[in-house]
Amino acid sequence: MKKSSALVILSGGQDSTTCLFWAKEWFDEVHAVTFNYGQRHKLELLAAEKVAAMAGVVSHEIVNFPDILRSTSPLTAKGAELETYVDHEEMEKVIGDRVELTFVPMRNSLFFVVAMNRAVALGVNHLVTGICQEDNANYPDCTEVFRSAFETMANTSLGTLDDERKYTLYAPLMNLSKPETVRLARNLPGCWDALAYTHTNYDGTYPPVSKDHANVLRAWGFERAGFPDPLVMRAHQEGLMPLPTTSNYDSVRNG
Repeated sequence: MKKSSALVILSGGQDSTTCLFWAKEWFDEVHAVTFNYGQRHKLELLAAEKVAAMAGVVSHEIVNFPDILRSTSPLTAKGAELETYVDHEEMEKVIGDRVELTFVPMRNSLFFVVAMNRAVALGVNHLVTGICQEDNANYPDCTEVFRSAFETMANTSLGTLDDERKYTLYAPLMNLSKPETVRLARNLPGCWDALAYTHTNYDGTYPPVSKDHANVLRAWGFERAGFPDPLVMRAHQEGLMPLPTTSNYDSVRNG
């Protein structure tokens, strides 16, 4: 039985899009909110609009607060170089246990606070986020510890901690590997088609050919899951990039 309504924090990327269609399966009514925080990859905003329309959400708001967040992250700092890697194996060795260079301090905290405000205004008791602690990006605000702490803080702030009106923050991908996330998306009605219009490149370009952390991780996930990436297939069909040489595209090459 589906649960009333939910507000999905939708970036326009692979994970949040998967969560949007997950929410469509679990909730009767789905809303979405997207944040324009001055990010380098602004194509995400257009992707979010496209995906939200494809999902048929009840409402979709883009909240604008560019230049609010300051950091050395290449996502927000002008002139900061975006680290790239040859492949997933090299990426894991380079990043190791450090916090990824693209981490923007307090970004998710800010997003979640504003999203919770919108949830209250909409009369929605469930938030959905695409954060995941299995991505090996070492983002402190993408962990179960953070999710649980925020949920407690928000309900304490709203006076609903021990109330039947308690707000819940769902993170469906929290303990899934990227290949598992791909398989989940494959089984969610409408999600696979929507993935063709998502945006992952941190450098803000299309097609997805750069070797930044997000792109390398996404490519590895589809390779290990054994499926061609709908976004790559779209770019290839538009004549913008060759097919990758990995085995998950063999069936396409062989007709």
